[in-house]
Amino acid sequence: MRWLLIGYMFLFIDRPFEVWPWLGDLHVERVYMLFTLAVWAAYPGKRWLPNAQHAAYALFASGVVTAWALSPWADKGLPTVEDWFKIVVFYVLLVTTVHDEKGLKHIAVGFLMVMGLYLLHSFREYLGGRHTYRMGIARMVGVDTTLGDPNSFGASIIYALPIVAAAWQSNLGGRLGKFTIAGYVGLSSMCILLTGSRGSLLGLCVWFAVIVWGTRYRARAALALVVAAPLAFVALPDSLQNRFETIINPEVGPANARESGQGRIEGFFTGLNLWANSPLSGVGPGVWRAATGSKIESHNLYGQLVGETGTAGLIGFVAVVVCFWLNLRAVKRMKASLPPEQHNDLIFTLPRAVGVALFLLLLMGAVGHNLFRFTWLWFGGFLIIARHCAARRVAAYLAEGVSEAEAEPVAEGWVVHPAHAS
Repeated sequence: MRWLLIGYMFLFIDRPFEVWPWLGDLHVERVYMLFTLAVWAAYPGKRWLPNAQHAAYALFASGVVTAWALSPWADKGLPTVEDWFKIVVFYVLLVTTVHDEKGLKHIAVGFLMVMGLYLLHSFREYLGGRHTYRMGIARMVGVDTTLGDPNSFGASIIYALPIVAAAWQSNLGGRLGKFTIAGYVGLSSMCILLTGSRGSLLGLCVWFAVIVWGTRYRARAALALVVAAPLAFVALPDSLQNRFETIINPEVGPANARESGQGRIEGFFTGLNLWANSPLSGVGPGVWRAATGSKIESHNLYGQLVGETGTAGLIGFVAVVVCFWLNLRAVKRMKASLPPEQHNDLIFTLPRAVGVALFLLLLMGAVGHNLFRFTWLWFGGFLIIARHCAARRVAAYLAEGVSEAEAEPVAEGWVVHPAHAS
């Protein structure tokens, strides 16, 4: 079942049916998901993992449906709603079939492999001349069309990087794994620079800052970044140098680049106005352009949230974020009850990575409309599974010799061993 889930990750992220239209005519993704659902229906080990985050997602889903049903532009918002509920289906498959550490490791590594293939595929196409010309510069795009826009492509890279850090800290694959991970980070950084996405570059800087702050070699790592950053900047074409310089000096760029930056702020206030006019449900998911007459999307998560889904969506979204926080705190407490040699296992490094990704989603949401991005649900599923595995690990440890499977009935009601309490 895990291989089927990884296969769907590849279809969802790389989207080969958008690269080769004849695959799209065959509806490969739809056929694959129907087959996966059939296998899931017969899968003997499926079950729900108890977690309040399921209810939070259900609450947000009800807000999305309410906003869509009450929208005057419901027909235009239907594709967004359909695509988002496809992500919900994958989330259900994930959390009902992956319940142990081996499965979690398999899924996490599979996700990184899929992202690596996606980056390599997109870079190969870029070298072959595939790009978009926008804001006066040639910008790298993803190989797909759904999330291949330079800004969306850059954001996808950023949100995956915390999972890379979790794999590094867990020493997955040993020395070869670390060389591979280092190459992945280098490729990710280069792709972000080539997109010309200022928001993604800022996200990359924030991620590097988090990594540097968390290492014991903080001073040396910071020095290395200080040296590497200007070298990478100088290696860029003049057009991209000028593009990124507009972050601190907007006057050096074209007028449309300044308007783009201003649009992020306007997106927030426009969203507030839409919310004021339709406080319960907003104007409906995915109908920003139709409702505002704008040629572009909101480019602001918070304006998009209240403007498109209103109070109904806002309540569900806040519940989702709160549950992320509660799960992260729970795993942190569990880790404190175990000996230090277990602290770098994936079930503890992955939740921290999800926490960093959540921070990046909320931070970059100020300059991007990422409300219906798959990352919210996929990473939430990773966190739920990691918390379950951590609880089993702690229960087995406290039971002194009892296997994790035998300790599972008490896993969710664990207590911190006095000898290891923080």
